[in-house]
Amino acid sequence: MQDARPESFERAGKADALFNAMSVDIEDWFQVGAFETVIDRADWDRLEQRVERNSDAVLHLFEEAQIKGTFFILGWVAERHPKLMQRIVAAGHEVASHGYDHKRVFNMTPDEFVSDLERSRKILEDSSGQKVIGYRAPSFSIDQRTPWAHEILAEHGYHYSSSVAPINHDHYGWAGSPRFAWKPIQGSDLIELPVTTVKIGNRLLASGGGGFFRLLPYSVYDWAIHKIHQQDGRSAIFYFHPWEIDPGQPRVANAPFKSKIRHYTNLKVMRAKLARAARDFKWGRMDELVALEAEILR
Repeated sequence: MQDARPESFERAGKADALFNAMSVDIEDWFQVGAFETVIDRADWDRLEQRVERNSDAVLHLFEEAQIKGTFFILGWVAERHPKLMQRIVAAGHEVASHGYDHKRVFNMTPDEFVSDLERSRKILEDSSGQKVIGYRAPSFSIDQRTPWAHEILAEHGYHYSSSVAPINHDHYGWAGSPRFAWKPIQGSDLIELPVTTVKIGNRLLASGGGGFFRLLPYSVYDWAIHKIHQQDGRSAIFYFHPWEIDPGQPRVANAPFKSKIRHYTNLKVMRAKLARAARDFKWGRMDELVALEAEILR
């Protein structure tokens, strides 16, 4: 089995330039948290699957931009699209776990979480041929309600998690948790890489991609990442989903109004904004950032 650890990262000639971690959460349009109350998991296989074509479009975009990133993939998707997993690895990207079927961690018991981890990891490793060392909880759902989650990840040999949002949000958030890389388990090398935030006065605002990046003007994102680089001296973590570059996806008519606004706004401009971010910043894989953060945390 191929090891997930890459060769040393090249900093493109600027020793003082920070690179950022590029990540993609691989899930289909009907698997998002915003629709979990109106689309039954039992119906997923009967819905139009667009995740493979959209993920291939992401791979093409990354190839054009010469970016290597990390793909946090649902086991449900990998189970149905093993050739996609092989294309991701062949292109030089890291495969990491996003759980099996996008169930939030705080809605699982510890035993259910273990089962979810084991099931998804086996599918991902068997289909990709790559060792899985990273995990991102669906909807950043590791928080103060799940004190056992990081312990379980460490026990199962994960090197890192990117599952915490240190903010207040109506769907997720662990306000007061560290903004940057930290070790949640004493005596363990497991590193938590929280979703990127920018500090404005006494407030923290999400600035790591997703809806923040798609809904707001590009200049806001550009300002936030430069502020994090210059004032905090830290790298940023960017994330998005393949469905965000797919304006032709089906519409869920009975979804909550707020969810529809968040999900469908600016789908047509997302690819162009991603291409611009690809040009404006340096990017690498999550495991590369983990290696650098491990040195800082020693």
